[in-house]
Amino acid sequence: MITPVKQVNRVFMLALAPFIGLIICLLLFRPELEVGAIIPTSLPEDQVTSQTQTISKELAGAKEAAVQTSSSIKRTTLLYNKTTSTMSTIVQKAKVQAARPETIYNKRITSKLGVPFDRVDSDRITIELYRVNPGSYKGYAMKIKLKDHNAMKMALNSELGRSETTMQAVKRSGAIAGINAGGFADSGGKRYPLSTTVMDGKYINGFQASFKDLFFVGLNDDGKLVGGKFFEKSSLDRLHPQFGATFVPILMKNGQKTIIPDKWKVSPKRAPRTVIGNYKDDQLLIMVVDGYNESGSSGATLEEMQGRLLKLGVVDAYNLDGGGSSSLILNNRVINNPSDGNLRPVPTHFLFYK
Repeated sequence: MITPVKQVNRVFMLALAPFIGLIICLLLFRPELEVGAIIPTSLPEDQVTSQTQTISKELAGAKEAAVQTSSSIKRTTLLYNKTTSTMSTIVQKAKVQAARPETIYNKRITSKLGVPFDRVDSDRITIELYRVNPGSYKGYAMKIKLKDHNAMKMALNSELGRSETTMQAVKRSGAIAGINAGGFADSGGKRYPLSTTVMDGKYINGFQASFKDLFFVGLNDDGKLVGGKFFEKSSLDRLHPQFGATFVPILMKNGQKTIIPDKWKVSPKRAPRTVIGNYKDDQLLIMVVDGYNESGSSGATLEEMQGRLLKLGVVDAYNLDGGGSSSLILNNRVINNPSDGNLRPVPTHFLFYK
């Protein structure tokens, strides 16, 4: 009879026998395994070193490129700022140099006019008002620089035949200054502008060829004073007048005195006068002379006006309607002393806007 302990041992032995046999076989007949073929025992040192060096070089190159790019950006920024500053300085100097001849020329003009006693300055216009008192007459000179050619216009009532004073025209249109303009002709209780008159680039009463010393004067679409005798409409059209009026006679052309017909020298000899002219830089000069009547005993002669204009360096000048029509308005004040005692209503006025 087998004891229980022996039975248990026998069972275990039988159960473990296959495993024990397998272990013995493996120990006796184990194959040569190439571990490196499955998992490399170590990385190739030269390859790792090479890759590491390459990456390191690339990183160093990237760093150097970044540093150089940053430095280049800084240099470019500094150069840009320096160039911008230099260009600004050059532009400013160029402006100063470009304006220098104009400044010098303007000083020559003003040195002959004296010191202005009133002044208006804006981005559209500069007006300087001077007293003129050579001894034989008294008056005023108004120098005008048009920075915007639309700062000068002509007033003409929309109802042809109606007239108004320069002050009324100034207030109605919101102008800062104004003078009387062309002559007029009365008919049927109405007052019409004399001969060729242009408003907004259109002929108001048609073109009339110059006769009996009449001239046309006005401003063209470039803001320049244009005037003279015109015997054909096409010759005036070529100057592109935007507005203008007619009177008599011309006083200056191209810096030279014109010949004044004898009848205008004595009809009347002396009188209140309104004259418009220009300088070679296109500044305008307006002169208004006082007189206490139209009898020929007060005011200035046309030859005196020519002499004064010549001394002041005016290039072209035109005599506008005078006598009781002469008027000069600035800053809502009547500057001259109208010979009628009051401003005379007339059809046309040259107005200036601030």
